[in-house]
Parts: sequence; structure tokens; C-alpha cells
Amino acid sequence: MAQSTKPESSTATSPSLRWRTVDIVVASVVGVAFGVVFWAWGLLWNGPADAIPLPGRAFMYGVWLVPAVLGGLIIRKPGAALYTETVAAVISMALGTSWGWFTFAQGALQGVAAEIAFLIVAYRAFGVLVASLAGILAGLAAGIFDIIVWYPASEYDTATMRIPYVAITAASALVIAGIGSWLLTRALAQTGALDRFPSGRERAAV
Repeated sequence: MAQSTKPESSTATSPSLRWRTVDIVVASVVGVAFGVVFWAWGLLWNGPADAIPLPGRAFMYGVWLVPAVLGGLIIRKPGAALYTETVAAVISMALGTSWGWFTFAQGALQGVAAEIAFLIVAYRAFGVLVASLAGILAGLAAGIFDIIVWYPASEYDTATMRIPYVAITAASALVIAGIGSWLLTRALAQTGALDRFPSGRERAAV
């Protein structure tokens, strides 16, 4: 009995970080699905939501960061956050956005930022705290990118617009991308959709 449980314990503490075919497929599906969401969210951002003055509109931003955190929580492999967020960015860019190729660059940056959170815990913890950190880091990366590229200090006041914009973006990312993705992962696990992943076999993870 003791001999049979030892290998299982070793596997649990040293999970495989190698990508499987199913990892690539599911990460791609998540990325493509959110790429469509990104495209639609861009229409909302530049359409009806344009009536909300900056920096207030940044409360919507977290939706653009969900795949980075969600991909990391589901796949639990190095590069998952980066891959899923980048695929989503490429799809939305292909569908047509007002931000052009910057969409790809920013998507990759946001994915890398979220990836740092999972790297810090060596891809061994995937609870709400890690998800929240991943969301915040992605939000900070997104907000800083925006104020450098789209809202430079020469045109926008730093104290009343640029700093609040980054703060609101990070807060939105914490709630929507961080906590929201953690809750979504748990909900998907309950349906059995993630049974081929550790994220689906740990339904009570916190």
C-alpha cells in the first residue's frame, strides 16, 4: 500500500509541465472564443461606452484580460496565459479592430504579465489569490501600455486621467479577469468539461 501511494504523491507535487494535444486544442478554443468577444467588446468600447468619459470607461477593461487568466487556470502549463491571450488578440485583430497590429502586441504583453503570476508559484498554485494577482498584473500591463501609446502625457493630464486610468484598469482586471476567471474555472469544472485537466479534478480548489 505504501509503495503504491508514493508515486501518486510524487506526481501530485511535481505535475508535468509538458503540453499535450488536448492542452493546445482547449487553449486555442478559449483563445478563439474570446477573440470574438474582444472584437465585440471593442465595438462597445468605441460605440455606446464612448459616452463614458475616461478614465471611467476603464471599468470595462477586465473582459479583455480574461483569457490570459482563464487559460493559465485551466491548462496550468508554462505559456498558457501568454498563448491564450495572444490567440484571442490575433483573432480580434483579424476580425477588424481600430487598434490594428497594436492589438497583437498588447495581447502578448498582457499574456506575459499574467504568466508572471503563475511563474512566481512555479505553476503549483491556482487558487483565487494567484488568479487575482494574474489579473492585476495583466491589468497594470494593459493600463501602462495604453497611457504610453494612446494617452501620452503631452495630451492627457497624469494626475486626473492617466494614473486613475491605470488604477481602474487594474481594479477591473482584478474583479473580472482575476476573480471572474477563477469562478468560471470552478463552474466549468462542476460540469465535467475540464475532467481531462487537473483544474477539473480539483473542484474544491481555493
